Parts: sequence; structure tokens; C-alpha cells
Amino acid sequence: MSYLSRAPDREEAFRALYESAYADLLKFVQRRTDAANAEDIVAEAFLIVWRRFSEAPQHQEDARAWLFGITRNLMMNARRGEQRRHALGVRLAEATAISHVDSHAELVSSRVDLGRAWALLSEVHQEALGLAIFENLAAPQAAHVVGISPVAFRLRLTRARRALRLLLDHVPQNESPTPATFPERASTR
Repeated sequence: MSYLSRAPDREEAFRALYESAYADLLKFVQRRTDAANAEDIVAEAFLIVWRRFSEAPQHQEDARAWLFGITRNLMMNARRGEQRRHALGVRLAEATAISHVDSHAELVSSRVDLGRAWALLSEVHQEALGLAIFENLAAPQAAHVVGISPVAFRLRLTRARRALRLLLDHVPQNESPTPATFPERASTR
């Protein structure tokens, strides 16, 4: 029986898919990721489905499988993003040459402090520093990447450098990495 043809309009067909798949999709996500994020992932999946609903398969079983595939791809993209952020933190600690250290122990300690401080930075600050330092992008190019003006990017980069310096000066040795939030004007986002 055709799934989409049963419903007279797009909204009703979408609602039918939502009602038939939501609970199962939520369980699917909860088994594969942090339960706190599961509802957000499912909501994002349904948003994508709504936008691409004209591509939905005609049969209910096929439409559900299509929905589960979209959700799986969302989770994989999120996991890859998290791995990239983690790898950037590791590369930061490895790539930073600290010239003022006298011993291997001091070098290791400095890198650990830098890695811990990096993990405490907000994503916005990590992104600004990463584009400027690792990607070696000038302010106009980095600003284009994040969709802001060069002046706003320079301000963001200045704030990110200041935040990193503050964290390096004040990061407790046993602090667990929870991103710090530093005030930033909405115009620089």
C-alpha cells in the first residue's frame, strides 16, 4: 500500500510518518548516542525529512528506512565533528613548540596545560584560533569561512587569544574539561 498516496496532502503524510516512526527512532538514537541529545537528533532528522519530503519513498517501510538512514547520517556527522575537535586539541598540544622549557618534564607539563586549556575554550574560540593558527588564514579569509566581517573575526580572534592566555594562567591541575563561556557580542558570532 502506498504510504504517501494515502494522505491527501504533504502535511498529513509527514504527520503520519512522524507518528508511526518517532518512538522507534528515538529508541534507535538513544541506543547509539548520549540520551540527553537523542531528542535533539530526532528533531533535526525530522526537520531534514520535512525539507526533503518530496524525496520520501512511497511505501511506509521504505519511508521509515529512509528516515532511519537520515538519522544515522546525522549521528555519524556529529561523531566525526567531535573527533575533529578532539584531534585539533591533540594536534594543538603536539604542534606547539614551547621554547622556554628546560626539561622534558616541563615540556610535557606545558603541553598538558595547553591541551587542558584548549578543551576549556568555547567552540567559537577554538574555531577562531584554529583558522588563524592551523589553517594559517588571514582575517578576511577566516571571516569568510565563518560568515562574519574581517573586523568581527579579528575581534573574535583577540578574545580567543585572551581567553586562552587566561586559561593557561589559571587552569587548575585537576580541572575537568568543560568549555568555558566568555562573553562575546552577538555581532561577532
